[in-house]
Amino acid sequence: MKPLLTGLTLFLLASLPAPAANRPDEEAIRDRLASWTKAFNDRDADKVCDLFADDVVATVRGAPEAGKAEICGRLRKALAMPDRKLAYASNIHDIIISGDLAVVRLTWTLTMQQGGKTSVTTDEGMDVFLRDPDGVWRIHRYLAFAVERDE
Repeated sequence: MKPLLTGLTLFLLASLPAPAANRPDEEAIRDRLASWTKAFNDRDADKVCDLFADDVVATVRGAPEAGKAEICGRLRKALAMPDRKLAYASNIHDIIISGDLAVVRLTWTLTMQQGGKTSVTTDEGMDVFLRDPDGVWRIHRYLAFAVERDE
């Protein structure tokens, strides 16, 4: 009977989720995305651009690939429009981490108010983060595409 109990105990222990060895990195990435969202919503273009690595490549459906200069230029222009109120929110679905590489699958929702009208767009995305030598996680590649939602 004792071998059966020992086997059952080992099976139950093995069935429990393992402690998340990547938890500090996952939290750091979540914090980076939350800080980006706050910076965007506060119209702080310098902090917004800090999330992106110098060699970032953005692939967005319907647009040519863009590097950091193009990405930050578009963001600065959008954030500088005083007649527009923009607000982003994110929903992180997965974070997969392996060493200094992380992949984040998420949904971004942008609410824009302009001229008394409100519009909402949703993008599905995948961000590839690398931990820089200074220990900071930055986006090196991202893919995004707008999705149609049934209202």
